[in-house]
Amino acid sequence: MTRRPGGMPAPTSAPLGSRRVALRPLAEAIADRYFDEFPEDLERYGEVARPWEIYDTSHCLQWALLDAQGVVSLDREVAWLATVLSARDFPLEHLARNLELAADVIDEQLGEAGAQVGSRLRAVAAGVRTT
Repeated sequence: MTRRPGGMPAPTSAPLGSRRVALRPLAEAIADRYFDEFPEDLERYGEVARPWEIYDTSHCLQWALLDAQGVVSLDREVAWLATVLSARDFPLEHLARNLELAADVIDEQLGEAGAQVGSRLRAVAAGVRTT
């Protein structure tokens, strides 16, 4: 049985230019779209599906925003996450789609300020599909 996320808490905000972006509302919007497309994950993972989706997505959003600042490599962080998820038999196509959904939400909610972030998320999603 999969447990709820523990250990390091999910990040709650990340910088975008001179402001801080709240990650939880973005991650929740992404989770709504994700489970609309992949309801089978709710059945597969049960009550921990949504907490894990929000947890992992919050980290991906933070990495994407920090990547735009030149602080971390979104490619490297997502490659690590893909390795972890693959070892757990999680379909990497779902990870790729989640990154695309994250890009859509970033574009919609952050507008021009988040354009680079959305573009990077899409590029990394394409990379996940080729691994």
